[in-house]
Amino acid sequence: MMTDSKPSVLVTGGAGYIGSHAVLALVDAGWPVAVIDNLTTGFRFAIPDGVPLYEGDIEDGALLARIFAEQGTGAIMHFAGSIVVPESVADPLKYYHNNTAKSRALIAAAVAAGVPHFIFSSTAATYGIPDVAAVSEDTPQRPINPYGWSKLMTEQMLGDVAAAHRLNYGVLRYFNVAGADPHARSGQSTAGATHLIKVAIEAALGKRESVAVFGTDYATPDGTGVRDYIHVSDLAAAHVLTLEALIADPARSLTMNCGYGRGFSVTEVLDAVDRVTNRKLERRIEGRRAGDPDSLISDPARLKQTLGWEPKHADLDRIIADALAWERKLSDLRG
Repeated sequence: MMTDSKPSVLVTGGAGYIGSHAVLALVDAGWPVAVIDNLTTGFRFAIPDGVPLYEGDIEDGALLARIFAEQGTGAIMHFAGSIVVPESVADPLKYYHNNTAKSRALIAAAVAAGVPHFIFSSTAATYGIPDVAAVSEDTPQRPINPYGWSKLMTEQMLGDVAAAHRLNYGVLRYFNVAGADPHARSGQSTAGATHLIKVAIEAALGKRESVAVFGTDYATPDGTGVRDYIHVSDLAAAHVLTLEALIADPARSLTMNCGYGRGFSVTEVLDAVDRVTNRKLERRIEGRRAGDPDSLISDPARLKQTLGWEPKHADLDRIIADALAWERKLSDLRG
């Protein structure tokens, strides 16, 4: 299916948190979109009306071939996978299956069908514990857990496949994704989520008794870990710009960090949640988690220079306010 020369985009994991925001960004920009999701962690309500949902697995080659044929798929945005770092340590084979083996099956299906453009949802976890304050794309990739390795292996596969076949790709390495669609059409909906802002919002609304602070002795100004938080809608916009760039130059592939280049500590984030919600969170101090770096901040220069990307929601209070609005709506959706 083609609309104004825009090829149809298949979004894997499009019923999940980041994938659903990419679907919204594509639909808003006039792209024809379809979603494949097995709904193990995704939600049907996250997919906009009029967007076809194929309930199934990205490992199902016959299903993928049918989708490509029915939709005239010209590009894939690949979000489907498992994302909980401690779980990857406890169950590495699950991560090498869901994130690596299934990605191989998806890439193979794309090559077989001649789908020319592929955008992959990667992660700053591929850098491990970097030696630099601001992480660029050239920072050595030394994952410290199976989650990071499972994503890095897929990056490697894409590079090798693009050298051998007619396919170009965009690898986007996310830092800490947070917030929700500003129009409250989607947000982070997973029960038992481990992301700090989601947890803190749940606590502010009485869904949790407290928020754990893992470590107060890091080499940071206030002793708590510092992270680079990016609004999910700004991240989704980067995917659309990447797609446009891949189509404009089929000989070029892109690898880019997605963050703001600014970090906030756990304490600063919790203070901001207190401020936005006008409540005082109960903070529970616990020991460090294994493998947590003191600070992880992106250098987003390549993303800005290559795509002309400029964030529209780069404000911590805005990120929290959007997450709060979604959490309230989610309570209504679940009754």
